[in-house]
Amino acid sequence: MPVKYMKRGRKDKKNRDEDPLAAVANLFDVALVFALGMMVFILLSVNLPELLTASDLTIIKNPGENMEVIVKHGTEIERVNVTEEMIETEVVGEMGRIYVKSDGGLIYVPSGGEKK
Repeated sequence: MPVKYMKRGRKDKKNRDEDPLAAVANLFDVALVFALGMMVFILLSVNLPELLTASDLTIIKNPGENMEVIVKHGTEIERVNVTEEMIETEVVGEMGRIYVKSDGGLIYVPSGGEKK
């Protein structure tokens, strides 16, 4: 009996060596791992590890003109395009204030009071 299994094992190895696409499948796996590693590296180098975790995050792109707000709650990511349209609405409270620094940076200071 053991001789039968040994012969079959050698035959399978011979067929694998003759398959020219066997190496392509391995290269595809390596490319996927490399792409995932690059994506994680880019997120960490931009100091945005919050995108990989479940913490909440808000990003404001192009403040002032063609502004876009990206909001992440848990695992859901939402993009909001801000327009210059005027909308009337009722204001019920203040969440905080945003100050502009001389170098163009923004500082957000949450308000200490409760909503009215």
